Amino acid sequence: MPTSRIYWRLHSLQQHFKSEASLPLNLAMATGSKLFLSLFLQLLSILFLFNPTNAQGLKIGFYEKSCPKVELIVKNVAADTMSKAPSLAGALLRMFFHDCFVRGCDGSILLDSPTNQSEKDAFPNLSLRGYQIIDRAKAEIEKECPGVVSCSDILALIARDIVAARNGPSWEVETGRRDGNVSIITDAFQNLPGPGFNISQLITRFQQKGLSVKDLAVLSAGHTLGVSHCFSFSNRLYNFTGKGINNDADPTLDPNYVAKLKVKCKPADTTTIVEMDPGSFSTFDNDYYKLVTKRRGLFQSDATLLDNAETKAYVELHAIQKESFFQDFGVSMVKMGRIGVLTGIQGEIRKVCSKVN
Repeated sequence: MPTSRIYWRLHSLQQHFKSEASLPLNLAMATGSKLFLSLFLQLLSILFLFNPTNAQGLKIGFYEKSCPKVELIVKNVAADTMSKAPSLAGALLRMFFHDCFVRGCDGSILLDSPTNQSEKDAFPNLSLRGYQIIDRAKAEIEKECPGVVSCSDILALIARDIVAARNGPSWEVETGRRDGNVSIITDAFQNLPGPGFNISQLITRFQQKGLSVKDLAVLSAGHTLGVSHCFSFSNRLYNFTGKGINNDADPTLDPNYVAKLKVKCKPADTTTIVEMDPGSFSTFDNDYYKLVTKRRGLFQSDATLLDNAETKAYVELHAIQKESFFQDFGVSMVKMGRIGVLTGIQGEIRKVCSKVN
């Protein structure tokens, strides 16, 4: 309901109540309580609709009338990007994950800071790439329907479309998010799960976001796409116990895999990157689970999935079964996409994704 109509309705109801109150007592009683109750309920319904906490939430096809080509535009941008730079698939998928886990799925990961104090400046986010792809999609959408589609929705759609473009599943993306206008570097440190987390830490962090143990097992397989810098896991290769012994590797990591990784990653290496899913890093598949069962998960957060009965069972099952994993991934992505969303009149629709209006 447009704001002007809401205020007109409120004003009309106010006049009704004033008129009712000015009647003699016996006449007012004669009008009966039904009229008063009717007017009161109308007032409550209007206030309910106007309250941003009860505003229209996420739904499939939110832009069906206001910007009907939005999903086609994003899909085309994703397809073109994957044809030219398939290595961005993992980075763009991680970007959506990192956005949702910090302040909710509000596009705050996209905001720049003149003092380098926004989320994207936090150490866990320095390896994110592909911001220009979100900007490109936003620019094309703005030409089609200016001021309508949020950057946070574009990020959610891009995540789905790059997965589908890399032979992964597709799913219906709920839209209707609005963009936040706050991005704080320390929030990233406090909310993002780290590559060195154990299973208890991971479960706690996911549950804090309303996600289940199963969601943890499912979404961890996003590591089937993309690359990582050596420094993100080098502690598993060298001096794992902290005793100053360079040959001291993580015993839960396959020794043969350790040897291969050491060829690429020397101690204190801060620049070299390796594939998280060797030989299949640009294809979305279930090879991640195969690697974890063989003790070749790159991070401690991968290996620790074998330390819990539920996550271990999921990993072992889906190392040999791909179809149900694909279905589960779409379901968990939708759940993650609901974390802390802004809807209705909350937040804003940014004109440019890197800065507030």
